[in-house]
Formats: sequence, structure tokens, C-alpha cells
Amino acid sequence: MSRSTIIEKLEETSLKKDIPDFRVGDTVRVHTRIIEGQKERIQIFMGTVIARTGSGLSETLSIHRLAYGVGMERVFFLHSPRIAKIEVVREGKVRRAKLYYLRGTSGKASKVKARVGKSRRVANKEDMEERQEEKDAIEDQQPEMTTPQEERTIEQTEQEVAAIEQTEQETSTS
Repeated sequence: MSRSTIIEKLEETSLKKDIPDFRVGDTVRVHTRIIEGQKERIQIFMGTVIARTGSGLSETLSIHRLAYGVGMERVFFLHSPRIAKIEVVREGKVRRAKLYYLRGTSGKASKVKARVGKSRRVANKEDMEERQEEKDAIEDQQPEMTTPQEERTIEQTEQEVAAIEQTEQETSTS
């Protein structure tokens, strides 16, 4: 095995599986674990994703937000054990891969248009669940279909059962 394949296998074990589907322009809420002495607490950082770079274990996301009129930016490692959870609050409609132009803006200029319609992540999950429910409902409503050959065999078996019952009754009465 080459060194790079060994490193890739080690990285796969550290990758998180519960990362939601989000893009640049979306407003996200990142729950970060903060350790202070013996205590651990979760701090939430909410803002607009302005960049998503890298791949694999070293993938990062840059989040920009305005707090009290001052813009601040923070970079998170996506697969870091310090990140407890990432929530997508709002999906943004942008035409750029990096939104660095938001850095110097404030007020209305720093807004990102919202994506109208069902969200990607919810739509995918809900659509799959709805389709499965529809299939189950259709299967429940439809009676079991039998072929003409099966129907004949059912009729034949019913006749045979009736004939056996008659012979049993005749033998028990005589």
C-alpha cells in the first residue's frame, strides 16, 4: 500500500457523516464545543457561509456575520470534533463560489437573497419518505392479484376440500 492510500483510509474513519447539505450563501448555525477548565459548554455561531474550501478531513467553511455593526468572520474545520452540530437556517441564492465581497458591507448591502421553494435537504428527505408512503398506500389498496391459473388452482383446492369433508361426513354417519 502506498502512503497516500493509508492516509486516506485513516482520514475516512475521522470524517463526520451527519453534515447537512449546505452551500455558499446559506445561513448556518454552528454549535461549537468550548472547554473551560473542567466544564464543557456549547456556543452557537450563526452567519452566512462565504467560502467552503478544501476536501476530505481538511475541508473548511468561513462564516461571516455582523454583530453590533461590526463584521466578524470565523473559519471552522468541517470535520472537527469540536463542532457538535451544524444547522442550516436559511438557504441563499448566490451566483458566486466565494462571497468575499460581503466583508466590507453592512446593512442591506450585506444581505443574500433567499432561495424560494422547498429546501434541498428537506425536500430530498421528505420526497423520499413521501414516495415510500405512496408506494405503501398503493400496495395496501390494491387487492392481491392472482393469475387465472392460480384462480383455477384455488377453485380446485376448494372443491377437493369440500369433497374430503363430504367423505368424512359420510364415513362418520355410517
